[in-house]
Amino acid sequence: MSVLPLVFTSGWASGINAYAVVLLLGIFGATGVSDEVPPALERTDVLVAAGVLFLCDAVCDKIPYVDSLWDTAHTVIRPVSGAVVGALLAGQTGSLSDLTAGAVGGSTALASHFVKAGTRMAINTSPEPFSNVIMSTAEDLGVGGIITFAMFYPEAAAIIAAVLLLLGLAILLFLAHRIRRFLRRRAQRREEKRMVREGVGSGPPRDWD
Repeated sequence: MSVLPLVFTSGWASGINAYAVVLLLGIFGATGVSDEVPPALERTDVLVAAGVLFLCDAVCDKIPYVDSLWDTAHTVIRPVSGAVVGALLAGQTGSLSDLTAGAVGGSTALASHFVKAGTRMAINTSPEPFSNVIMSTAEDLGVGGIITFAMFYPEAAAIIAAVLLLLGLAILLFLAHRIRRFLRRRAQRREEKRMVREGVGSGPPRDWD
């Protein structure tokens, strides 16, 4: 059986929470749930590191504005993780070339990362923090659920991941105006802080709409 559906699903999930993907796959492999998990992900040091980073992600991802900084820092990490996991999965089964699997996993992770980061920017335009907590929790549960589902029904999980990715891209286009507004305001705040540091001073805050 081709490992491509699992590669695609893990890539989509890596774009949202790469550490959860590594941790779950490693646990499933170490406990014998799946024999498609490469030994590299089952190592104790990898599982410990993934667990610690997952906890850090779980905290940072629920704090307004901190979550966007966290997403920015992971613009490279998540796609690379998706590519590496995809290549490892392909190398374990031999049903797909490592290069192809890496490309699929990495590009899918990059797309879902942009959906996650862009949606979170739009959410941060709201002054209350509860939506961040709800969205982050839903993402964590979604990643855990779909990776677990993919262990038993990889093709069905891949279809679900594809639908969620397309839906996320559509929502991202719809929220593009709010995202641009958020970026303008953040640039304004940085400029005001710079002017204060230089002693220039700044006028009252402006809405750059």
